[in-house]
Amino acid sequence: MKLSEIKLQKKKQEIILSAVKIVNEKGYQGATMEEIAAELLMTKGSLYYYFKNKEDLLFQCHEMVLGQAISELQDYFNENISNEQKLRKMIANHIRYMIEEKETFNMILKPVQTFSKDYLHPILRKRNEYAAWFDQVIQNGIAEGDFTIKEPKMARMILLGSMNWIQQWYKPDGDKTIEDLQTIYADYLLKVVK
Repeated sequence: MKLSEIKLQKKKQEIILSAVKIVNEKGYQGATMEEIAAELLMTKGSLYYYFKNKEDLLFQCHEMVLGQAISELQDYFNENISNEQKLRKMIANHIRYMIEEKETFNMILKPVQTFSKDYLHPILRKRNEYAAWFDQVIQNGIAEGDFTIKEPKMARMILLGSMNWIQQWYKPDGDKTIEDLQTIYADYLLKVVK
C-alpha cells in the first residue's frame, strides 16, 4: 500500500471514530456532517472527499463498530474455555456495546429505519454474521452436553432480544454499573440454555 493510501485510510478512520462519538451523543438524526467536521477541525466540504454523504459515513461507522464486535466474539469463541464461559463473555461484551455504543448499535438493530436499500444488504449480512457466533457457541454447547436447549436459534433470539432491550431503560447514573449488569444478565440468560 502506498503512503498516500495509508494516510487516506488513517484519516478516514479518524473521521469514523469522531462520527461514532457524535452519533452516540446525538443519535443518527441529530448528528450532522458539520458537527463531525468541527470535531476534527475540518470543513464540512472536506468530509465529502472521504465519504459520499452522511449515510455513507454512518454506514462506515456501522461497519467499524460491528466488525470490532465480531472480532471480539471470534476471540472468545477461540479461547480454550467452556462454552458457558464463552457465552458469558459474549453476553458481557454485547451488554457493553449496547451501553457504550448505544446509538451506533441502535442503527444495527433498526437498519431499515436508518439506511437506504443500497446499504441494507451488507448491514443485514454483517448482523447475521454477528448472531452466528452466538449460534455456534450455543450449538457447540448442546453437542458437548453443556446446554440442554432444544431450539438454539430461539435461544439466541431470546438472549439478544433481552440484551437489546437494555437501551430502553438503562441510565448511566442508575444504581447498577455496566459490570453489575453484565454479571446479572449473564447469570439469568445462561439459564435459558442450560
